[in-house]
Amino acid sequence: MREKILSALAFGLCLGTAAQAEGPNKLVTILTAPEPQTQLMAMVLTMNAMAAGAKAEMLLCGPAGDIALKEAPASATTGQPPKDASPQGLMKMMMQKNGLKVQVCAIYLPGKKADPSILLEGVTAAAPDAMGAAIVAPGTSLLSF
Repeated sequence: MREKILSALAFGLCLGTAAQAEGPNKLVTILTAPEPQTQLMAMVLTMNAMAAGAKAEMLLCGPAGDIALKEAPASATTGQPPKDASPQGLMKMMMQKNGLKVQVCAIYLPGKKADPSILLEGVTAAAPDAMGAAIVAPGTSLLSF
């Protein structure tokens, strides 16, 4: 009986992999964590997913939204070991070289009592309906930090 269950599970995994390989390979990264190391790891994993063929977009909310500021805090711009990369630096590089779409949560700017002029070029405020649709779109993986 156990062998039948394992065989069925293996078969299901193969089907899931085949179906996923046929469809689009999309990634949505949602980043809310305030810790620079966690923010950088979210950037590193998103970058590697893009290198593996994923079309990615990123949503920054709460403290992580500060990464998208023209005048970002030092925690977003200071290089970290082992490669002296910063969350904002890696994000900007992915935006420029890989077309990473970056948005802040719809309530981020109103919460700061600010307008989009405080954001880096290319960063916009997310529309909740469009972001919701992107999260549940077929072939989409979700990373949340």
